[in-house]
Amino acid sequence: MKPTRQRYKLIDDARTDAEVDTHFDALDINLRHLRVCLAVATAGSAAGAAESLYRVASAVTRSITELEHALGRPLFDRRARGMTLNSYGELVMARARRIEQVFAEAGGQLLARGCIAASVDVRSRFATILNGRRLAVIATLVEKRNMALVAREFGITQPAISSALKDLEDGLSTPLLERGARGMRPTPAGDIVAFHFKRALAELRHVGPDLAASEGTLRGSIHIGALPLGRTQILPLAIASLLRRHPHLHVATVESPYDALVASLRNGDIDFILGALRGEARDLQQEALFEDRISVIARAGHPLAGGSRIDFDALRQARWALSRQGSPSRELLERFFSGARQVPPAPAVETGDLAVLRGLLLESDMLTALSPHQLRYEIRDGSLVVLDFPLEATRRKIGITQRLGAFPSPGARALMDEIALLIARSPDFSADARYRCSRWRNHIGRR
Repeated sequence: MKPTRQRYKLIDDARTDAEVDTHFDALDINLRHLRVCLAVATAGSAAGAAESLYRVASAVTRSITELEHALGRPLFDRRARGMTLNSYGELVMARARRIEQVFAEAGGQLLARGCIAASVDVRSRFATILNGRRLAVIATLVEKRNMALVAREFGITQPAISSALKDLEDGLSTPLLERGARGMRPTPAGDIVAFHFKRALAELRHVGPDLAASEGTLRGSIHIGALPLGRTQILPLAIASLLRRHPHLHVATVESPYDALVASLRNGDIDFILGALRGEARDLQQEALFEDRISVIARAGHPLAGGSRIDFDALRQARWALSRQGSPSRELLERFFSGARQVPPAPAVETGDLAVLRGLLLESDMLTALSPHQLRYEIRDGSLVVLDFPLEATRRKIGITQRLGAFPSPGARALMDEIALLIARSPDFSADARYRCSRWRNHIGRR
């Protein structure tokens, strides 16, 4: 049951309650206040939390009140015998606990790498950072290595950044960035801190969407790593369908090589990856949604599309436009030819641009080997055709990759559900894929 809503008066009276509810800046959430709330939730009272934190009870009460004002919602039920988290508080504290865990993991890595002494209390040092904005500033500085650029991005002065960085370095007793004639360069400690600060920032960004979802509204941003197999058909249809029902969501896709997307997934910059699954990794969770295979594709009216038998000699004599060396589809094609003890085709054109590839196929007699899903619309309207030369040995699993142990935002979960629903209802996919996606939707709904 939801707690009774309380109307909080803001310092800026011009803002409405609705604006407080949904448009507070997650980067302004005070990390110290979150830690105090965790202590109160554990102790069951402000007095008990004050004792464990070595603070006066009035300061603890003030921290809770300020955080509730910032979020626009009460987080505790106050009773004569103490304080207990309400449903809003449970949502916020779930993220706060995850942030504490992120800080603990950072401390463990810093210690294991010999960056800090065992006596340094990393979680306490991180918790003294004022808010999420300072986390973002430090993480961005380590990533971009340019203080002037970061100052402009966040609208603050370079001395303010220098001061925040020095405070953190002094607290950890280790440098995060080395200053030299060629600019700034992160130390191993700096890389570890920036990585975990990004993870903590992802948890902070989800606080607002969690609260809004508990009241029946999906808000916030979803960041998706989009590999080629999902970009043409599945992802656009799923995004369009989701936004029709939930117009307050914002979706951003990131198109990069797989390794870059996995790095962004691990540090929290993106929520999940849609596309071809790769080898298993201990810290990643993969869910196969359907199987796909590449096909030989040409323009309608191509000499090899006339119904005559196609053999390896005919394919070798053709001109090819293929994806670049090392790409998954290229590797699958070469593996297929090698398995058949045949020399793979030497492409006249190599490109990673689907628009270039599409134009070459439509305007010439070139062939390509690609998933039909990537050229679905041209195949559907008859301008391109799949040649009768099945490449059965090129099957691969397509699905969603998440970070193991991640707790996605309500919007990200809704988009994953929409993707699975689209496949479950589409005759373009096999009965096995539709059944698998129906079952996975039930799993998403229980999370």
